[in-house]
Amino acid sequence: MASPAASEVYIIDASDRYHAVETLWHEIGLPPFDGKAVAVKANFNSDDPFPATTHPDMLEAILGQVRDAGARTVRLGERSGMGETRAVLKNRGAVDVAARSGAEVTALDGLSPEGWVAIPPDGLHWERGFLVARLFREADAVIQTCCLKTHRFGGYVSLSLKNLVGAVAARDPEDGYNYMAELHASTHQRRMIAEISRFCPCDIAVMDATEGFSTGGPERGARIAPNVILASTDRIALDAAGVALLRLHGTTPEVMQGRIFAMDPIARAAELEIGVRSAEDLRLVALDSESKDLVLDMRRILDETA
Repeated sequence: MASPAASEVYIIDASDRYHAVETLWHEIGLPPFDGKAVAVKANFNSDDPFPATTHPDMLEAILGQVRDAGARTVRLGERSGMGETRAVLKNRGAVDVAARSGAEVTALDGLSPEGWVAIPPDGLHWERGFLVARLFREADAVIQTCCLKTHRFGGYVSLSLKNLVGAVAARDPEDGYNYMAELHASTHQRRMIAEISRFCPCDIAVMDATEGFSTGGPERGARIAPNVILASTDRIALDAAGVALLRLHGTTPEVMQGRIFAMDPIARAAELEIGVRSAEDLRLVALDSESKDLVLDMRRILDETA
């Protein structure tokens, strides 16, 4: 569908999430997880149903793929910014899904100081750096699944880069410093969001765009139904494709305007070499006939703003 490039974003019809995730997984060709410790970061920021949070079927499909790939342990880690994490995970069905899949569940806001890794502020927009959950830093592999949403609290979009804010401590467990207050008050908020990904690895990110929010967000907004699932080993490429998808459906002025790769989180992530640096460096790949026309439309939007 396009010339060869540095990173690929695979797109597939979402009518059957289990089939879609299995197809995406095998197309990307991840190595086996035999004997490995795998950490999973989903999107459970609030106690609201999909597309505000990860759909239970998506979580079950991903945990099943990780289990079948031979993982020794699987841990779902989460910190909810708009609710009590344990209650959110229980109410949204994540606890039951994890139990059926043999995965552990860790509410990050209950971690002791030893559960966090301190990232120094050198070269970052964070005043004193930040704390990232050790389980993501030290896992043998990290899998992420995000939603397709705008973000009305200054992030503009809530895709794979933004999803990793939930891997960062809200407060320092030793002195109570409020990292999230700093983040949301900063004029550099979107750059700070991107900087997290430099210190939190990700082997594959899956975006559930069965439905999404084209305005509002992250917990409520105007709903759209692209009915596709996207996946990539490159979070920048995935988020750029997500922005193109939002633009295709009509979204907020902040997301509609300008070059996609000039948007703060994408530009800063590219500067940090987290993934591709331009629209020319990513390739959209339709995995079924239902997605081909959509891929052409998304490619046009990416090329128009290259």
